Amino acid sequence: GSTEVSLGCGKGCEACSEVNGCIKCLPRLFILLERNDIRQIGVCLQSCPPGFYGDRSREINKCTKCRVTNCENCFSRNFCTKCNDGFYLHKGVCYSTCPEGFIAANGTMECSSEQCEMSEWGSWSHCSRPAKQCWKKKGTQVRSRKVLKAPLGEASLCPVTKERRKCTVLQTPCPKVVTGKPKKENQGKEKKNRNRNKEEGGNKKRKNQQRVTSMPITPSLPAK
Repeated sequence: GSTEVSLGCGKGCEACSEVNGCIKCLPRLFILLERNDIRQIGVCLQSCPPGFYGDRSREINKCTKCRVTNCENCFSRNFCTKCNDGFYLHKGVCYSTCPEGFIAANGTMECSSEQCEMSEWGSWSHCSRPAKQCWKKKGTQVRSRKVLKAPLGEASLCPVTKERRKCTVLQTPCPKVVTGKPKKENQGKEKKNRNRNKEEGGNKKRKNQQRVTSMPITPSLPAK
């Protein structure tokens, strides 16, 4: 049919025809093709109706029908965001019942994994630190819990079973570790002490020798 731009076009329509209605909408509006017997009539909308999603492009913005069965609203052709009444939504698909291992989340019509059942947290352990870090003031405490029930028997899908936190360790001196090196140092000290004693002994002998004075020898007089 012929295309004309006039006041006779519907609301939001920029160009229309007598046969097919609107063929071009104003910017930011979506065109929806409604079937009327064997014809498709174009109408302009601000948002697409249920069962359709807005598909924007440089040439035209149009409402495209969802391809997911039993879908009321969709994000794209093959990803549903809301199912029809009586159907459950799971990963963009509509099911009559949730798949195995999944349940309706909080009474809604959306499926989620079964919730894990966890035991209560145990008490915190005493504050400890590695033996190599005995000089540090900060240590670590640990507490744990158990997985009582896991979805599909996979405990890895459940929350953590251990928690750690920082703590302050009571000040205790590091243990003295005797190794081969200190022994050598002690041997060196003993050797130095022996040498020092020898030197002191030699000095004493020399001092004693200096203290001994020689007496003068007087010659004997001849007998008269």
